[in-house]
Amino acid sequence: MAVPKRKKSRSNTRHRRAQWKASAPDLVVVTTPDGRKLSVPRRYVQAYRRGMVS
Repeated sequence: MAVPKRKKSRSNTRHRRAQWKASAPDLVVVTTPDGRKLSVPRRYVQAYRRGMVS
């Protein structure tokens, strides 16, 4: 395992961590086979249209 040669300062560590942000999923309105309208993530659109996910 890699081991740092020097101690990282607290401000550097927090500055690095602050750059990472989770993004909200891109939602799409889908009509299911039974007629319901749902907002689902884009990657699940086909599954909802086919009725594989409820």
